[in-house]
Amino acid sequence: MTYVDLSAESIAGGGSQNLGGYLATPSGPGPFPGVVMIHEAFGLDAQIRRHADRLARMGYLTLAVNLYSDGGARRCLVSTMQSMLRGSGRAFTDIATARTWLARSPLSTGKTGVIGFCMGGGFALLAARDSFDAASVNYGRLPGNLEEALRGACPVVANYGGRDTTLKGAAAKLETALTSLGIEHSVKEFPAAGHAFLNDADLSPAILRPILRVMGIGPDPESAPEAWQRIEDHFARYLKDADS
Repeated sequence: MTYVDLSAESIAGGGSQNLGGYLATPSGPGPFPGVVMIHEAFGLDAQIRRHADRLARMGYLTLAVNLYSDGGARRCLVSTMQSMLRGSGRAFTDIATARTWLARSPLSTGKTGVIGFCMGGGFALLAARDSFDAASVNYGRLPGNLEEALRGACPVVANYGGRDTTLKGAAAKLETALTSLGIEHSVKEFPAAGHAFLNDADLSPAILRPILRVMGIGPDPESAPEAWQRIEDHFARYLKDADS
């Protein structure tokens, strides 16, 4: 598990000057299918690194790209969120750079998926039509022009929480759009779960935790195992299956 420097590739493509990411490598000789991971609004923190390590244990060469490489969350959060809302900008260039780097790695089979959580889930949904083979969207925000944004997307697995007050009705809307477009998908809303329910620890400031619980934000160890299994099954079908 190591931090990789993508700055040369990023600068050449017009992305972040100091782009980097956390690379989690499966055990064994490879090659392996790859997954680009996109972090939550908090950034590429210990939780995201643990998510990447988990995917590596499943057999995926996982690159958690740091969208805040040029200045950290304080300087980059607003511009990164604006990029997601527009559906274009430097963040998408950085994601594409990570995808290309991963696909060209000698440890990669060339098959590449994308996964995101929270803010990263919104990015993963929008990136699903950008040359990825499979996408996993976890409590990601939906764009206003949903069907247009999803047209031509790769197969999608999505997990949402029924107690997530920030994304009421998102799972049903996404299900409807993907069905209408004929995109292979599996969308599930977990009734007892909230936002960020796949996290294994509550990383929010202690003073905010009571408020966040009311808003339906935080880990749910009862719902998370099934959601992770859905992710593993989806990636195995579209990234590991030789006939996919």
